[in-house]
Amino acid sequence: MLMLAWTLLGVRETPAAPLQDDRVRGNPRAPVTIIEYSDFTCGYCVKFFRETWPLLQAKYVDAGKVRFLYRDYPRADQGVGVAAALAARCAGEQGRYWAMHDRLFAQGPRLDASQFPHYAKAIGLKPDRYDACVRQETYLESIFEDRQEANRWGFRGTPGFVLLLTKDMSGRVETPVTVPGAFPFNVFQEQIERLLRRAGATDAPQSSLQTEPSLLAASWSSGLTGPPPKVNEP
Repeated sequence: MLMLAWTLLGVRETPAAPLQDDRVRGNPRAPVTIIEYSDFTCGYCVKFFRETWPLLQAKYVDAGKVRFLYRDYPRADQGVGVAAALAARCAGEQGRYWAMHDRLFAQGPRLDASQFPHYAKAIGLKPDRYDACVRQETYLESIFEDRQEANRWGFRGTPGFVLLLTKDMSGRVETPVTVPGAFPFNVFQEQIERLLRRAGATDAPQSSLQTEPSLLAASWSSGLTGPPPKVNEP
């Protein structure tokens, strides 16, 4: 059964200053932000990328209404999922994060790490710089910090999504919504439209945006206490 979890407590602290991060798509001033926590080797994550993401991109991201942030959630501590996350991060050093991200998901979920250097060449990376970044595991700590952040949201699997008003990123007042799984486009659409209405960015009638009470939980994660986690903003 679908459970969209509402956070009970807001966070008024200012997030720590993030490292330079290009893992964001869309208008940086878009009124709504979606954060995805995902694994390149996850079948349901691939399903979201192939079926739901194109619809979200066309209707909301390209229209400037939603900005989309990607965060790593490797399900294992080592292996091809971690290697894929490193490959994407190292591509990002050369301004090609999304090109590698899309290539990996297009090939997934059964990835072969030996092919990653070929993907790097295909998307125009400088091989020596890419290889050094991967070999030194430059972004390994940051990758697992993403996973810890996802765990604090209550996610224990992939994919997981957080939807919130962009203005609340640095001191949340509104209650973010977490979507634990690769649900269909209409589920995301309903929550995005609700947030857009709150932001004053849409004229959609409220009657068409009602959320079924049975789909919403009163707490954002059973057994998890305290405020929602800080989110490093690009």
